Amino acid sequence: MVKVNSCVFISGAGTNLKALIGSSRNYNFPIQIKLVISNKKNAPGLAFAKKYSIPFMIINVKDSLFEVKILNEIRKKNINLICLAGYMKVLSKTFIKNFKGKIINIHPSLLPKYKGTNTFERMLENNESLAGCTVHYVNEKLDSGKIILRKSFQISKNETLKSLKIKTQKTEYKAFSEAITKLHIKN
Repeated sequence: MVKVNSCVFISGAGTNLKALIGSSRNYNFPIQIKLVISNKKNAPGLAFAKKYSIPFMIINVKDSLFEVKILNEIRKKNINLICLAGYMKVLSKTFIKNFKGKIINIHPSLLPKYKGTNTFERMLENNESLAGCTVHYVNEKLDSGKIILRKSFQISKNETLKSLKIKTQKTEYKAFSEAITKLHIKN
């Protein structure tokens, strides 16, 4: 199987990166991770890139040329899919246009509800009965791209912030891989 060269952007723990690495080790999974990019030099998720010998790049978002440097590296590695997995920096319109239709994001809510940050807190404050995650294409507007896949679960009456986050993360691990497989089958 010819696999699609992909890049994963992270900012933190990298648990979705870890799940994608696990999926990518399966012969039938359609991507291979060729690069990991982080905007945080101490992001714990970088340990997964190191463990599996995946090249990684730490970017300084204060550097005005950081996106140019990313674009150059992505082009060198022939990347055809960018996965945002807990990447907490908004990409510029120019960057998005360069990879239109090739950037996907996983978001910890059932979009279009609860775009942006603090999703778990807002869900609990509003006494939501359903939670989940959404994998979507990235466009110029925050968390507003075409939806590829949603996965949901019931919020229990005694749900805590911690338990909601854990349930959502477990749902994300499956959803991201399913969405990528769905895209590959579609294309």
